[in-house]
Formats: sequence, structure tokens, C-alpha cells
Amino acid sequence: MSTSIVVNNLSFRWPDGAEVFDGLEFVASDGRTGFIGDNGTGKSTLLRLVAGVLRPSGGTVDVVGELEWLPQELPLTLHTTVDELLGIADVRRALRAIEAGDADERHFTVVGDAWDVEEIARAELDRLGLDHVDLDRPVAGLSGGESMLVGLAGKLLRKPDILVLDEPTNNLDIVARERLYQAVEAFGGTLLVVSHDRALLERMDAIAELRDGDIRTFEGPYSAYEAAVEIEQEAARRMVRVAKADMKRQKQELIDTQVKLARRERYGRKMFENTREPKIVMNARKRQAQVSAAKLKGDKQTDLSDARQRLDEAEEAVRDDAAIRVDLPETEVPAGRDVCVVRGANLAPGGGDGPDLFGPAGVDLHLRGPERIGLLGANGSGKTTLLRLLAGDLGPRSGTVKVSVAAHYLPQRLELLDDDLSVIDNMRRFAPSASNTLLRTRLARFLFRTSRADQRVATLSGGERLRAALACVLSAEPAPGLLMLDEPTNNLDMSSVRQLQQALNAYRGALILVSHDVDFLRAVGVNRWYRLSRGEAPAEVTDPADPFPAETTA
Repeated sequence: MSTSIVVNNLSFRWPDGAEVFDGLEFVASDGRTGFIGDNGTGKSTLLRLVAGVLRPSGGTVDVVGELEWLPQELPLTLHTTVDELLGIADVRRALRAIEAGDADERHFTVVGDAWDVEEIARAELDRLGLDHVDLDRPVAGLSGGESMLVGLAGKLLRKPDILVLDEPTNNLDIVARERLYQAVEAFGGTLLVVSHDRALLERMDAIAELRDGDIRTFEGPYSAYEAAVEIEQEAARRMVRVAKADMKRQKQELIDTQVKLARRERYGRKMFENTREPKIVMNARKRQAQVSAAKLKGDKQTDLSDARQRLDEAEEAVRDDAAIRVDLPETEVPAGRDVCVVRGANLAPGGGDGPDLFGPAGVDLHLRGPERIGLLGANGSGKTTLLRLLAGDLGPRSGTVKVSVAAHYLPQRLELLDDDLSVIDNMRRFAPSASNTLLRTRLARFLFRTSRADQRVATLSGGERLRAALACVLSAEPAPGLLMLDEPTNNLDMSSVRQLQQALNAYRGALILVSHDVDFLRAVGVNRWYRLSRGEAPAEVTDPADPFPAETTA
């Protein structure tokens, strides 16, 4: 059966009257469609409309086929169990009652044909790498990534025709992401997924972009979308150049016409004064000349107005994707200089009592010059703890940690920013001796121009908060020679990820990044890779893209 999602003339407003969509059109049918767009454009809202969680203010959403929706935030309570999240708790209870000898017809009705539900659920969990997760286990004991995969398993158990996913790879480690990718590729129905995960988007059959209140669909994966957009943008930029040249020419022609008419008027006035022809004839000639001049001048003004309109239309077709372009020579670290030296450092998980997090050997790490290190590993393997150790937030209970340059650590939640202060006042905390003009100049390079610099941090989006944090630490006194970031791309849209890449590529110091996004790490020049496993020393690897190295597959 062919399945589809058809959005026709859709409008939606929030109860306070804020408009999200007006006349939106969109179709998704058999195959996998990746849904992209900047934060705040309404992607998640559209998914909730498609799933029937929200009702449109106008227009229609028609769904052909059985649909399952997995939101970003799962509806969990403290006591929710895995079988409840899977949606099989009632069937399991009925099976237990029947096995105990209770022949109540209601139990058989609940079970239906699902006598092997536990085996099927177990197989689905195992396929997603959750073989260690018991069906009776409380979800509160799972990581965020494990909870998301259990939620996905529950949706797949229902064998839907249409599967709708909202940012499913958030909080997933590299191994869990690979499991999800495999599940997505194996799904045979209609898939609609909102994501900023490039590796996931590369597995799509089409990319749908929500921009300026409209949706455009591009055939092929994300790389094909990028290529198509770049071709369009090059044509649009060429049209802008042509329109600018035409407008310049029209302006010059108008000036030339005005000069020509002024000369003609002076000549006509002189002839009028010196000619002895009847006054009525001369006045008629004067009026005829004025009409001709007005027409000529009007034609040229119309030509200029048309040229200006063509330029406006051409400029509208060029995407105004603001870019960070900064030069940061003060952060430069000479090649070969010791940045940090770690020898046998160890501590318990969370810095408390308990077994050594990094195994008997501990952490050995020597970072020189502007090297860039990527830290990979499953959730809970100690990546964040290692960054905190290097930042001095935690002290080792054994071994040594020596950092020889100014260092800054950006945690996932960016707690270094004061939400009650403006962006510029936050920056002033890091660079107290800098002038107001210098602070504003630096913020403008990070796209906080004019009044945007005075905006309270509490009102910023996720991408804006990250830009503000980067602007603060990269302008700090002294400038950082070592920068450490923990999962910086989480919850960022594609534009914000590009802006983050631009800022990090301009940075000239040493860099340590925790991320599950290998493509992003490569894009910012990471040249050394370490994989962390709980209870083991970090191991340097040569192939960061392999999510299942030999030591983790046993």
C-alpha cells in the first residue's frame, strides 16, 4: 500500500496569536525524507501537526497509513519501566495472569495474537544494541540515548506504515547512532525525520527544507541538497552582479538625460528671448519641448525603478546566511610548545569514591602546539570527566595534570554565561580592560551587531548562546591557548553548526572536542582521535568512523 503525508494550505497559530504557518504545502510519500531548517522555523511544530498532537488553524493534514511519532522529549515519569515505554506492559501483565491460571476473557482480549511479544521486543532491543536492558528496568536508570532507542524500538514494534522522528540522534553516542542509522535504513515505510545529523541526512532519499515559511523538497541525500543549493546560489549571485551593473548603467543614463535636458532648456529659454516669432507659437513650442522632456525623463526614471526592482528580486534569491569571519592571532600556540601533559591521571566517576574511571593505567596525554583532539566513546565513558580534569574543575586522586597555557572549558549547558546579563556585559567579565568599542567590534564579528549585543543572554537561542560563549572565551584576557568543548553541536541547527565551524577554524590554539559527530570533528581539523571506554585508559585510534572497533564488539 502506498503511504503518504499531504499538507494542504496549512495555517497554524499559537493561542497568543503568534503565527507559525500560513498556507503551507508539503507532500512526503514512500521513502525517507530528511526535514531541515533553522531553529525556530517550526519543524517540530509541523511534526506535531502531522502526528495529530496539534490541530491546524486552517488547511488540512492528510495521512494515509498507520503513523507513529517519536518526539524529542519522551513522556517519561520517574517510575516508567522499559516495557511501558515499549507499549507492551499491558500485554505482559495479561500473559502473566494467564500463566498463573487466570482464565478471564479480558486477558485473552488484551493479548490477542501477541503471545510472543516479549521475544519480539527482546529481539528489537538487541538489534538496537540494548541487549543489556531488561524489560522490567525503570527508564530513570537509562541514559538519554538509551531511552531514545527504547522509544524507537517501541515504535518499530507496532510496525507502522509511517514513522516520524524528531532529532532522534540527540544524546546518542557514536555506537548508538550507528544502530539507529541501521534501523532507519531497514525501515521500509515512509520516514519523516527532523535532524541536524549530517550522517543521518546522508541516508535520506530526499531533503525537505523549511525556510521563510515555505517547504522545498530536493531529491537525494544532504550532499545532493547542498550541491543543488550552491548551484542556485551561484546563479543568484550572478544575477545580482548583472542587476547591479544594469542599475549603475540606468543611473548614469538618467544623469546624462538630466544634463541633456538642462542644456536643452537653457537653449530653448535663450531662443525664446531672442526669437521674434509670435508669442503663441513660441509658447506652443515650449510646451511641446516640456512634454517631450518630461516623457524622456519619466522613461529613464521608470527604467531605473525597474532596474532597482530587478536588483531587489535578485538579492532576495541570495540566501542571507550570516557567516562568522574572525582572525584570532592572539590565540596562536607555536608548533611544538607543550600545551598540556597528563601522566597516569585517574579519579573515580564524578570525582567521588569508587573504582578508577580510567582503569589501572590512568590517562596519559601529551598535547603540543595547535593540535586538535577529538574524544569519542559511549555515554558514561568519562569524556566530560576528562575535560573537567584538564580544566581543573576536578583534581586527580593519582597521577599529574599540567596545563601550560591559558585554557577555557565550555560545558554542554554553557554555565559560564550569566543569563541575567546582556551579551556585552558577559563579555566584559572575560575582558575587563577592553574598551566598549573593542567589545562591540568583537561581538559584531560573532554576529551580535548593534542592539543584539545588548540582548539578555536568557533570551538567546541555543545557537546564539554558543556564539556568545565563544565570543567571550576567545576574547578573554589572557587569550586561551587551549579550548575544550563538550558536545557543542547538540541541538544546533545546520546554520549554527556552520557558524561554529567558522569560529573554530579561525581559532589558532589547541583544541579538545567531545562529540559523536565525526563529520563535524573532521570539518574543524581534528587530527588526533581518542576512544574512551569505562574502566579503561583512553586509546588513540586511527579510524574514528568505525563505531564497532574490535575491543568493543565482544
